[in-house]
Amino acid sequence: MAKALLGYVGGSDPRLLAEMRRLQQRVQDLESELVRIQSENDTLSAAAAQHQGDSPFDGIDLDVPRAEPALT
Repeated sequence: MAKALLGYVGGSDPRLLAEMRRLQQRVQDLESELVRIQSENDTLSAAAAQHQGDSPFDGIDLDVPRAEPALT
Protein backbone atom coordinates (compact mmCIF):
# COMPACT_ATOMS: atom_id res chain seq x y z
CA MET A 1 0.00 0.00 0.00
CA ALA A 2 2.92 2.35 0.66
CA LYS A 3 4.04 1.97 -2.94
CA ALA A 4 0.54 2.88 -4.13
CA LEU A 5 0.54 5.99 -1.98
CA LEU A 6 4.00 7.00 -3.11
CA GLY A 7 2.99 6.49 -6.72
CA TYR A 8 -0.05 8.67 -6.18
CA VAL A 9 1.67 11.44 -4.22
CA GLY A 10 5.14 10.95 -5.68
CA GLY A 11 6.85 12.49 -8.69
CA SER A 12 5.25 13.97 -11.76
CA ASP A 13 3.63 11.64 -14.22
CA PRO A 14 4.95 12.42 -17.73
CA ARG A 15 1.54 11.70 -19.25
CA LEU A 16 -0.08 14.19 -16.90
CA LEU A 17 2.55 16.83 -17.73
CA ALA A 18 2.09 16.24 -21.47
CA GLU A 19 -1.69 16.55 -21.13
CA MET A 20 -1.33 19.75 -19.11
CA ARG A 21 0.98 21.26 -21.77
CA ARG A 22 -1.47 20.25 -24.50
CA LEU A 23 -4.36 21.86 -22.63
CA GLN A 24 -2.36 25.03 -21.96
CA GLN A 25 -1.55 25.29 -25.67
CA ARG A 26 -5.23 24.78 -26.53
CA VAL A 27 -6.22 27.57 -24.13
CA GLN A 28 -3.65 29.89 -25.73
CA ASP A 29 -4.96 29.01 -29.19
CA LEU A 30 -8.55 29.70 -28.14
CA GLU A 31 -7.59 33.01 -26.51
CA SER A 32 -5.82 34.08 -29.72
CA GLU A 33 -8.86 33.12 -31.78
CA LEU A 34 -11.11 35.06 -29.40
CA VAL A 35 -8.99 38.21 -29.78
CA ARG A 36 -9.04 37.81 -33.59
CA ILE A 37 -12.81 37.33 -33.68
CA GLN A 38 -13.44 40.27 -31.34
CA SER A 39 -11.28 42.47 -33.57
CA GLU A 40 -13.15 41.29 -36.66
CA ASN A 41 -16.47 41.93 -34.90
CA ASP A 42 -15.40 45.46 -33.95
CA THR A 43 -14.43 46.14 -37.57
CA LEU A 44 -17.74 44.81 -38.87
CA SER A 45 -19.72 46.76 -36.26
CA ALA A 46 -17.96 49.97 -37.22
CA ALA A 47 -18.64 49.32 -40.91
CA ALA A 48 -22.32 48.57 -40.18
CA ALA A 49 -22.66 51.76 -38.14
CA GLN A 50 -21.07 53.74 -40.95
CA HIS A 51 -23.44 52.31 -43.56
CA GLN A 52 -26.53 52.38 -41.37
CA GLY A 53 -27.90 55.45 -43.13
CA ASP A 54 -27.54 53.90 -46.60
CA SER A 55 -30.76 51.88 -46.49
CA PRO A 56 -33.81 53.21 -48.39
CA PHE A 57 -36.01 51.85 -45.58
CA ASP A 58 -34.47 53.98 -42.82
CA GLY A 59 -37.13 55.72 -40.78
CA ILE A 60 -39.90 53.43 -42.03
CA ASP A 61 -41.54 51.31 -39.36
CA LEU A 62 -42.71 48.07 -40.94
CA ASP A 63 -45.23 46.22 -38.81
CA VAL A 64 -44.78 42.58 -39.84
CA PRO A 65 -46.85 40.08 -37.88
CA ARG A 66 -44.97 37.12 -36.44
CA ALA A 67 -46.08 33.64 -37.36
CA GLU A 68 -47.70 31.75 -34.54
CA PRO A 69 -46.73 28.15 -33.80
CA ALA A 70 -49.02 25.49 -35.23
CA LEU A 71 -51.16 23.55 -32.80
CA THR A 72 -50.54 19.86 -32.88
